[in-house]
Amino acid sequence: MTVHHQTDASMGELVSRLSTEVSGLMRGELELARLELTEKAKHTGKGAGAFGAAGLVALYGLGVLIAAAILALALVMDAWLAAVLVGVVLLAIAGGIAVFGKKQVSEGVPMKPERAAENLRRDVEAVRHHGRPEDSIARRTS
Repeated sequence: MTVHHQTDASMGELVSRLSTEVSGLMRGELELARLELTEKAKHTGKGAGAFGAAGLVALYGLGVLIAAAILALALVMDAWLAAVLVGVVLLAIAGGIAVFGKKQVSEGVPMKPERAAENLRRDVEAVRHHGRPEDSIARRTS
């Protein structure tokens, strides 16, 4: 035996209620997403701060190790000479890193996607001359 409940709501009222419910649901989901992203951003910020603090402490540690190297060398030579020797070695290392960095930067400029621009130019030419899209894709992979 099936029981049918009659409703006094018209179709328009039902659609209006549905619209209101969906709208409320969407607002709730957007608020949840906002709260979730806020929480993740807080954790990310704390993590970045911890990495920065770790880098600073590591820098101080490196300074102490450099001082220890100078003191160790001072046992076999004058202290000023040990400090100069360690300083020269550090400057040589810095110079090598700078040369590497300059090479990397020069390979990265100009900042334009040259291969993508060339592929786009070829695609335009293919369309202009009624070429097939497969021709353009085949040229990209070659």
